[in-house]
Amino acid sequence: MKAYVFPGQGSQHPGMGKQLYESSEIAAQMFEKANEILGFRISDIMFNGTAEQLLQTNVTQPAVFLHSVIIARVMGINPDAVAGHSLGEFSALVAAGALSFEQGLTLVAKRAAAMQRACQAEQGTMAAILTPDIATIESICAQTEGVVVAANYNSPGQTVISGAIEAVQSACEALKGAGVRRAILLPVSGAFHSPLMESARTELEQAIAEAEFSTPRCPIYQNVDAQPHTDPEQIKANLVKQLTAPVRWSQSVERMIADGINSFTEVGCGTVLQGLIRKTNSEVEADSVSII
Repeated sequence: MKAYVFPGQGSQHPGMGKQLYESSEIAAQMFEKANEILGFRISDIMFNGTAEQLLQTNVTQPAVFLHSVIIARVMGINPDAVAGHSLGEFSALVAAGALSFEQGLTLVAKRAAAMQRACQAEQGTMAAILTPDIATIESICAQTEGVVVAANYNSPGQTVISGAIEAVQSACEALKGAGVRRAILLPVSGAFHSPLMESARTELEQAIAEAEFSTPRCPIYQNVDAQPHTDPEQIKANLVKQLTAPVRWSQSVERMIADGINSFTEVGCGTVLQGLIRKTNSEVEADSVSII
């Protein structure tokens, strides 16, 4: 059985989607529709913009979503299951038929704007912790003064923490003192998947409640609980929770494998998810497909 997985924010790069636009009429039509929906020519920024321009949250999230979703549409994928890392969950839902392309892009744009406002209201950061000792990470986060939590369970040896800047820095020092070999601050603009995203969660909740979701063609393994879902109302509730809850990626991969998935293909920019899947279970097939 085959699953298609979709990357999140951070996988973008200058020039993304240009070859796709030039080689496929379907892709070109979808990019132009996206420009119309967003009210600015995101395709121009994706194809010709700088890395700095692509780092703007209102550009990054729609750009990564568009690249993945358009590749999936051009390929005509037929998955047995889907999953996406954070933002990638919206791409996965469109690929599985739970959301239309237009509705998915609209929600992603609203999500990006809400998260940007949350970042401006409360400064935060994230750090990658390289250790298999998840219990120590969670314990030190709980003991550290201020807001800091485990935000991304990426693989058995990589967990990302998130929260207020001073709290994350303090947790990193405490983790190093506890013998953790590496704790690396990440160049991000906010404390994603932490309580500091509460205002964004509240904003997105209304938008998701008003959106039209359908029953997906296959299960989607969602970030908040690493479980397969097909009920539209449960999917919507999980999407709302996702903004302040951790991304349980490693657990999602393990659950998919337990349910019979033995082949994974990452759709979009880069090979990050492919690598995380292999670190979680080296025996399954994992590859990627990207049309620049």
